Amino acid sequence: MMAATPSLVALLAQGGWYLPQLFTAHATERLPRMLPVLVNIGFFAERLPLFVLVLAAWLALRAPAAALALTLLGYAWHAFGAGAIAPAWQELVGRCFPVDRRGFYMGFGSFIGTGFGAAGAVASVALLSALAYPQSFMAVFAIGAVTVLLGLAFMTQVREVVPAFRPPAQTGQAFWSGVRRILQTQDNFRWYLGGRVTMAFGAIGLGFVTLSAIRTWGVSDGTVGAYTGLNLVGEAAGMLALGLLADRHGHKLSLEIAALAHALAFVLVAWSPGPAVYYPAFLLIGFGLGGQITSGIMLTLEFAPPGRQPTYAGLVNTSLGLAGITAPLIGAWLASRGFGSLFVLSSLLNLAALVVLRRGVTDPRHLPAVPPERHA
Repeated sequence: MMAATPSLVALLAQGGWYLPQLFTAHATERLPRMLPVLVNIGFFAERLPLFVLVLAAWLALRAPAAALALTLLGYAWHAFGAGAIAPAWQELVGRCFPVDRRGFYMGFGSFIGTGFGAAGAVASVALLSALAYPQSFMAVFAIGAVTVLLGLAFMTQVREVVPAFRPPAQTGQAFWSGVRRILQTQDNFRWYLGGRVTMAFGAIGLGFVTLSAIRTWGVSDGTVGAYTGLNLVGEAAGMLALGLLADRHGHKLSLEIAALAHALAFVLVAWSPGPAVYYPAFLLIGFGLGGQITSGIMLTLEFAPPGRQPTYAGLVNTSLGLAGITAPLIGAWLASRGFGSLFVLSSLLNLAALVVLRRGVTDPRHLPAVPPERHA
């Protein structure tokens, strides 16, 4: 059980947020306001389970098996709870920010969040060093849980713009028929979905880049820390730069640049003449991740007609969740046979995603607007 725990946590992180979204989209679309979902349901579904981690740390020495079970339960509760309300959050973003300002919102907001995350990581290291176990983990988890609740308090101050137009309510059967109709009739969106899923499979090598540097070149812990730092720097730069670029030229371009950055990074680590190559590779990986975080959600919202954003977001993100829990398993199998072929495949998949987005997808921002009633 202990050996399998990291893999299980990774699968929960990927699947928990992505997989539920299509299944909660129908209920989300029937609601006039999104903010009560994020505040009221979000408190129980996403925020409260973080306090379970504090309880798990308190039990760590008394009942380690129960502590591990509680940790996995709390994390799964948090991950799936966040995924369940994610369509409401994406709809709220679409309501509150005009199309040509969403890139700045996501880019700058994520940039600031990454900075606080880095500061939190430094603070957690200090706490883990200063306090004895398990009090150290109790303190870290407690501070994290309280901070997340503070974020919820700020969210209550958001002024939600309730649209004048709301699509007619659908039965469950009509909703799922509409999902199939989207895939059958909307070629542009279908190519976009294919490009995003291909890009998701192109991430099969991400979890093995550091392991490759360690096993191939025997790099030190300090070097691994430098790699991680460059990854964070690249991610922050990608969020900010590609977010601003997207506001001017569209999120499709930002996603294309992100795919190209990952393709180049995997070429570098596949070539790997020395450990120094990993420095620019991690910078490019972070830059690509920043672009995906900033533009992935925002471009999906632009495909959706008013009132149907949860359906489109759920369809894309649930598909990405399926890819996200499958790709690491394929990556582990390939890595056991050699890192080179794994990284070459990752690069080719990202190049394929770039071609699909570039040649098969027209940026919805450049298409004529269609009246809401004509949409599926």
